[in-house]
Amino acid sequence: MEIHEILQPLDFAVVGLYLVTLIGIGYWVSFKKKRDANENLFLAGNSLGWPSIGFTMWGTNVGPSMLIASASIGYTTGVVAGNFAWYAFIFIFLLAVVFAPRYLGARVQTLPEFMGKRFGNSTQNILAWYTIVTVLISWLSLTLFAGGILIRQILDLPLWLSVIILILIAAFFTIAGGLKAIAYTNVFQMVLLILVSLALTLTGLYKVGGIGELIAQTPGEYWNLLLPADDPSYPWIAIALGYPVMGVWFWCTDQSMVQSVLGAKNLKEGQLGANFTGWLKILDVALFIIPGIICYVLFPDLDNPDEAYMTMVTKLFPVGMTGLVMAVLIAALVSTIDSALNALSTVFTMDIYVKKYQPDASQKQIITIGRVVTVLGAVIAIFLTLAIDSIKGLNLFDVFQSILGFIAPPMSVVFLFGVLWKKTTTKAANTVLIFGTILSLGIGVLYLWVFPNAEYTFWPHFLLLSFYIFVFLAALIVVISYAERNRKDLYVSTLDYGTIPKLPSKVKWLWIALIIVMVGMYVVFNGN
Repeated sequence: MEIHEILQPLDFAVVGLYLVTLIGIGYWVSFKKKRDANENLFLAGNSLGWPSIGFTMWGTNVGPSMLIASASIGYTTGVVAGNFAWYAFIFIFLLAVVFAPRYLGARVQTLPEFMGKRFGNSTQNILAWYTIVTVLISWLSLTLFAGGILIRQILDLPLWLSVIILILIAAFFTIAGGLKAIAYTNVFQMVLLILVSLALTLTGLYKVGGIGELIAQTPGEYWNLLLPADDPSYPWIAIALGYPVMGVWFWCTDQSMVQSVLGAKNLKEGQLGANFTGWLKILDVALFIIPGIICYVLFPDLDNPDEAYMTMVTKLFPVGMTGLVMAVLIAALVSTIDSALNALSTVFTMDIYVKKYQPDASQKQIITIGRVVTVLGAVIAIFLTLAIDSIKGLNLFDVFQSILGFIAPPMSVVFLFGVLWKKTTTKAANTVLIFGTILSLGIGVLYLWVFPNAEYTFWPHFLLLSFYIFVFLAALIVVISYAERNRKDLYVSTLDYGTIPKLPSKVKWLWIALIIVMVGMYVVFNGN
């Protein structure tokens, strides 16, 4: 039975009320709340406090594809996919302590601009276009595709219309209010997401008979984060070595993720916001993966594990609550899409338009161009999404993690060496960005399409593959930098982030507390 056949008029009323409330908050922030005429639209006038930063980073990360895929993986393998949430704390810590002080100290609006100061205009150009393409493909199109399918299931609309509705809502916030409207609406949306997901988990646990009963009715390995090295799905060695490559790129160098930290009132708020994201990531397992495990106990005969989340919602929730879940899934979608649109318009406007064509543009011109780019980005994303829909026989949710694994190595290498090793040269960085990307994506195409991993057994796990590419590119950047070390015409970095301040004691103690909790989690969820 289709979802739209289960929904009652009250469910649709709840979805409608939610959308009106959301647009109302966006309208108030964008038009009614006073703001300076010269305020920076992209970085919220550097006014974000730690709650907005934490919720925005977490909200950008939590898309409906993640909700549905997390429950699906919980259903089939247990908590192992929790590594993608819990292992992240190390890289969020790296953002707070190593990268954020340098980004904010250098007073940059985009990460390509930061690397432009470090390596010169050529690197900034390459990175700007690289960022635009990644945002369009990995953030906008795949999220819109997942969301379009969801809206199609709920409202029984064709995919193209579902996608247009979604992008109109998300673009409204980005065009009207920029990062500030996104941050305000994200706080509202993410609180709602937590409450509804928690209600689903608690209702499921009540039906099963409690946590003890849930553990008793599931295989022991379902409760292990680290699986044996010969496990076909997620061997511990692949996660231990491969996830850091993705983690550094995703949490420390991706414009969509880092944008809200760049919009912080000050460094301390940015560091507290990153810490808050780390605490929120703990919830991922309880809110998104455990419902899948509960579904495994309550409904063991599902034909398709991808239906685990929606099965729990439609079978356990009363009329009205189902509508609220639909609203929350739309919230998760809008949150990811508007953050991505904002990142796209920031990078194009600041790194391409202002840098190359209009260096003395006024704030008003900058805002206008940003809004035009948002509209164009939205239109391109719609066409890309419809192109993805025309691909047959691909399970896009499985492919998504591996695509990220192949996008990550060049960016991780360039940022880590650019920030941490002063001898890295422009030529070395550009070579890794261009050649490394062609190599990494080329291997990705071979792995996913030409000699698909499902048929050809010679491939290592995609996370290990990502790690091997990273090691090769790291060696390459060192070799080229050393080969050039005596040249007289090397680009001299103009990057100035001043003195890196000491961690405020509140920030330090909150990070120590989070690290202790996370290490404890890894001890508890092993050896079962």
